Amino acid sequence: MAEGVDRLLHAATRPPGKTPLPRGSMRVAFRMSLLAIGLASWLGAGAAWAGALVEFANVSERGPATLVGYLARPDQGLSALLGGEDHNVERFPAVVVLHGCGGISSHSAGIADRLGSEGYVALAVDSLGPRGVANRCNSIGYPEQGFDAYSARRYLAQQGFVDAARIAVLGESMGGIAALYAVDRDMAAQYFTERFRAAIAYYPTCLLPLVTLTAPTLILTGEQDDWAPAERCRDMVAHARPDSAPIALHVYPDAHHAFDVAALQPGRRAFGHVVEYNEPAAKDAEEKTRAFLAAHLAGASPAVGNRR
Repeated sequence: MAEGVDRLLHAATRPPGKTPLPRGSMRVAFRMSLLAIGLASWLGAGAAWAGALVEFANVSERGPATLVGYLARPDQGLSALLGGEDHNVERFPAVVVLHGCGGISSHSAGIADRLGSEGYVALAVDSLGPRGVANRCNSIGYPEQGFDAYSARRYLAQQGFVDAARIAVLGESMGGIAALYAVDRDMAAQYFTERFRAAIAYYPTCLLPLVTLTAPTLILTGEQDDWAPAERCRDMVAHARPDSAPIALHVYPDAHHAFDVAALQPGRRAFGHVVEYNEPAAKDAEEKTRAFLAAHLAGASPAVGNRR
């Protein structure tokens, strides 16, 4: 499997200035410290009650040897406080969270904490920091991130408090592309026997032709998105192979890219594209995400056809 993974990753463009970080416990500790400092500054006073920083093995031999992430649990920390109820179950369903092109942020951690409060173990993966990459906003996609999703899935499956049969992946923007990549039978999924139970992609660039997805997938995007046009997703859904898992696509008429990022109000231009928070779209997408996860991670997964 490793040879095939490396061959596919080799096809990705190496960004300018990308330099591999040295391995070793001191380097890992330094990365964890930086991530901790960043999350503490983003989360402010709530950081003391937030989730935990974790380190886990990378499934690809291309490196780095380990990845880091932010782990939220329903029964601990900020997620337990936000949940407002007692989560007394032996094993929880889980969600792998994949960030956008700017890297892990307070938004990524906030998604993990929200999912934790809803009864899921959530692991927000840092795909750029461990590789010494500042951002990938001038490129389309990042194949390594799709494999990072499986690294995170494997880590979660090994935890005694996670139900290994009920793990989903959720990504936004670049992470949305990676979520689709992770569950496409002809892409990352072909190298793994493990399967995600469901996938959710917020405003992804729908690049994959003739997809055969291995898990029911929900795509949430905006009609006004000039960074990841909705029409490409409509085309991808329309041309999905008959044996693909169901794909549900919802397009918000007035929404731009990053419509759920509350910090983007008023809207602005970033890397030549409009990014703007849209509260109605954000709230509806959150509700659709909640319902989709409840349906598919609870074991009730009706086989319906692809729909918009």
